[in-house]
Amino acid sequence: MPTPPPTTLRLRIYWSYANLAMAHAAVSKGAATYGRSHYMIRAKLYRGLHSRTMNMRSLLDDERLKMNLPRCCAYCGDPGKLSLDHLLPRHREGPDRADNIVWACRSCNSSKGQRDVLVWWPTRDAGPIPLLLVRRYLKLALILGDQLDVLDRPLDALPELPFTPDAIPVTFPPPTEC
Repeated sequence: MPTPPPTTLRLRIYWSYANLAMAHAAVSKGAATYGRSHYMIRAKLYRGLHSRTMNMRSLLDDERLKMNLPRCCAYCGDPGKLSLDHLLPRHREGPDRADNIVWACRSCNSSKGQRDVLVWWPTRDAGPIPLLLVRRYLKLALILGDQLDVLDRPLDALPELPFTPDAIPVTFPPPTEC
């Protein structure tokens, strides 16, 4: 039975995160397509997040990973002249904290400007957005949604936010394209 489309911000973030976990599991194993075990991962995580018996992993995990990865642009991988970029733009009230900062080459930083990364990415014609960026984005969106007390509002009744709820992916491409 298919899962109904998410109706609140919380459910949209949870559904996207569960799909992200499914995609990550498939990519990690080198799968060409999603199989039964991947769909089971998605279903179990979504149910666990929805019932609040499971949580999204901490942003600390992402920070640790960020420190251990090679220093390069989070968007295109260029190790050249780098600057810091706010994943959720300051212009849109994105937090000015380390967990909202990524390395960006001058070209990507300039191209993205003050746009939401999930809105900007499709304009690049560069394939799917890196899973690690989506993971960090979803965690930040959940934290901010909680702080702003909007997680349980219907998607069509949300105020202006530092992120774009409509841009949060509800599906991911096949593992070979991630």
